[in-house]
Amino acid sequence: MNAPEGTVLLGRTIRWTCTDGPVAGQTFEHSFDNGRKAGVAPTGETFVAVVPVDDDIVVVSSLAAGGQALLATLNFADRRMVGFLLDHDSWTRQRARFELLPEPA
Repeated sequence: MNAPEGTVLLGRTIRWTCTDGPVAGQTFEHSFDNGRKAGVAPTGETFVAVVPVDDDIVVVSSLAAGGQALLATLNFADRRMVGFLLDHDSWTRQRARFELLPEPA
């Protein structure tokens, strides 16, 4: 199994670098701190859900306090993400490469 179960992401950080869309070239880190919140650098805290689809695919849904949402599909086989950034007025497709950072000691 390449993709970690949703609970295995708890305490872990994913770093992704966007390859297209409005934030192309920018890097973000998404830390799964507990069952309901995650820290997203540089944007702050958000609520998050993680659902494994199969051995390689995980869907992550997050909602920031300001109303911005991300629905992302992570493919652990090729370390690619495709997702949608949404707010009150628009949505944008976003692609990225990602890495699962080592577990903290």
